[in-house]
Amino acid sequence: MKKAILLLHLLLAFPCLSFAQTTPISIQLTENNQSPIIGATIRIVSRTDTTKIFNSTTDTVGIARFNLVPNQQYSMTATSVGYKTIIKGINASGKQSVLKFVMETDNKLLGDVVVTARKPLMQQEDDKTIVDPEPIANTSTSAYEIMEKIPGLFVDQDGNIYLSNSTPATIYINGREQKMSTADIAAILKSLPPNSIEKVEILRTPSAKYDASGSGGVVNVILKKGVKIGFTGSLNAGMNQGHYGNQFIGVSLNNSSGKLTSFLNVNYSHRNSFEQIQTTRRFSADKEIFQNAYTTYPGSQAYVGFGLGYEASKKWELNYDARLSYNQNNSSAYNESTIRQINSLEVLTNNINTTNSKGNNYGINQGINAKYKLDTLGSEWITDISYNYFNNQTDQVFNTAYVLPSVANMAGKGDLGNNRNFVSAQTDIKYKFPHKLTLESGLKATYQLFRSTTAYYTKIGEQQNIDISRTNQFNYNESIYAAYVQLSKTWGEFILKAGTRLENTNMNGHQLIPSDTSFKVKRTDLFPYIYLSRKVTKIAGYELRAYLVHRRSITRPVYEYLNPSPRFIDQYLYEAGNPSLRPQFTRNFEVNISVEDRPIFAIGRNYTQDIFTNVIYQNPDNSSIAYRTYNNLGKNQETYFRLLGAVPPINRYFFVAGAQFNYNDYNGLYENAPLKFQRGSWTFFTFHQFKLDKLTNISLNGFFRLKGQQQFYELSNFGNLNLNINRQFFNKKLTATLSMNDVFYTNKNNFTINQGSISAFGFRQGDTRRVGLNLRYNFGFRKKEERNNPFNFENLERNSN
Repeated sequence: MKKAILLLHLLLAFPCLSFAQTTPISIQLTENNQSPIIGATIRIVSRTDTTKIFNSTTDTVGIARFNLVPNQQYSMTATSVGYKTIIKGINASGKQSVLKFVMETDNKLLGDVVVTARKPLMQQEDDKTIVDPEPIANTSTSAYEIMEKIPGLFVDQDGNIYLSNSTPATIYINGREQKMSTADIAAILKSLPPNSIEKVEILRTPSAKYDASGSGGVVNVILKKGVKIGFTGSLNAGMNQGHYGNQFIGVSLNNSSGKLTSFLNVNYSHRNSFEQIQTTRRFSADKEIFQNAYTTYPGSQAYVGFGLGYEASKKWELNYDARLSYNQNNSSAYNESTIRQINSLEVLTNNINTTNSKGNNYGINQGINAKYKLDTLGSEWITDISYNYFNNQTDQVFNTAYVLPSVANMAGKGDLGNNRNFVSAQTDIKYKFPHKLTLESGLKATYQLFRSTTAYYTKIGEQQNIDISRTNQFNYNESIYAAYVQLSKTWGEFILKAGTRLENTNMNGHQLIPSDTSFKVKRTDLFPYIYLSRKVTKIAGYELRAYLVHRRSITRPVYEYLNPSPRFIDQYLYEAGNPSLRPQFTRNFEVNISVEDRPIFAIGRNYTQDIFTNVIYQNPDNSSIAYRTYNNLGKNQETYFRLLGAVPPINRYFFVAGAQFNYNDYNGLYENAPLKFQRGSWTFFTFHQFKLDKLTNISLNGFFRLKGQQQFYELSNFGNLNLNINRQFFNKKLTATLSMNDVFYTNKNNFTINQGSISAFGFRQGDTRRVGLNLRYNFGFRKKEERNNPFNFENLERNSN
């Protein structure tokens, strides 16, 4: 880490590396009513050297920023859908840092618009990476699949999303944290249609504006809302087939009528898949248990998302959005268990366990957002209030047939139910002062109420009894109050952002059954944040910029980790939460480099204390039985670096490739014994695109992980390669995509764990290789052509002849 910081100092200390002194210029585009034009494309060409071309898009306040050589003449071209093109000559004299232009609407273009703007797949904006999901959405069946295919994101087999950290990322939707379990969030993402996402924001080190609870970073999924270009829509339908099949159909509508905008997304899907896990675990000096479990997961999901936006005046904007989801999930597990002597392999016991679970859950999410524009420079005041309700009911039936020795079968059932209420209210103000000084401040309060009731019964012969060891009732309340302040200032080539966040945490868990126990956590913590950026040099006309970020964060255990209610897996394994779990704290340092706002390199280190993770223990009363839970194990030091690059297009082809290395060093206690564990792993990822003609594209994306790690499980090498072909028909209104996921069926792995008294190894695979067909029909106003070009390369057709 010291070497990385020294490297940054060296970069900052030698401004002479720049090829020419530049001055920052901001170009602001507005409508006649001073409303900002968002997403407009600005192209600047030097009149003295036409090979020097600068491209950018306007942000949420209609501003695009450039660094130009003083006292030189440039030609500027500004384009946006539904507006007349502006062509102006500008002089970077340095006397005026902000140039303002008004774009006029062009109704003649609304019938047939050609958009020549190049949209990058990934773009760095201050301390976050913006991903345009459109190229990936064309080949995906849900938002969950989009997450799996974004270069640099890793989604494990349990649905956790990882960035550059051994801790999973925190998931936001429309800027609101989803206080849910991993399974619940995965269910929501699988319900979201792929074309309902406007963009994905990746924040590896979020600023003080964001909750401090994201030590693994933040993934913010921004959903599409009403647009200002009339009525648009799309109809989607598709299927894919692996061992089992998935089918889905959905419609998305957007409309604008004066000051009122609206949107509606409706999606229904039926899914099925399987998972097979084989495990061998030694539980004594001369005995081991071998288990072969095969589980299917059929289910149906229905999703409705809708919203309204109203521009009350030039300054006031109101928005309401809501999501309704219903999931019917069934699972059927067949698990054969054999206990045998290690030396002789003599079979001592053999039995077959079957478990059938039928679950129904539904969720209601709704929020109100108000924005007040304080001035035309981008100062604003935003207030957001949201309410979420989630209900889950699961009926479980299990049966154990004892083959050797042959005894009477044991059967049982479980009734599992929980519900969650979550309320969030926050207000944020951003004020832009003269001399490039920006102040951000805000307040936030959240409240969560969780109730869980679990009842298990066992049946031997005709006699049925309540299973006291698994029956449980648990209540959990959580309230968090936060305040933050943050300042950012630009000095020439430098951008400094510094702030701090104060959070008061109140956690209260109360177990009523089988015994009356409770726990409370009350604490107040300070979370500083600092961000420093500087332009380093220019190479072949491309700006090279360096960033340094430091952040302190907290990870609080969610109710899934705290709930002590045991869940039956089979007669040799169950899982339960740990109500005494403490929060973990992480300090992160990162240095990264970007070219033209495209991230190319990063190196960082995380220091985590009181780290909690999923662990497995043997039952002290019966060593053949194991249980999974969560525990605080000590501290972890993680070092990582990330490299991302691209090769310019050759005719119609280009590709993006990257690599990431993580090295973890755990030091703590496991089963009251010293724990020392180190492991490094590599992840390689890539994205390719080849344009056969104006209507046909072929894309290839995937990842490969060497010496993977999941908590204390050591994984073998595994990966995933996806191939997609899409073609447009009927004047580009219909897009048909043929896809194949996990082409070589490599997304499976062997695993090993040797910690404490647990010594086990096994194999895990799922229904990941699939062939699918996806159809999307666009209607209403649409973009006639949009060139999706990751990393903003020149038009792929330029050299096609």
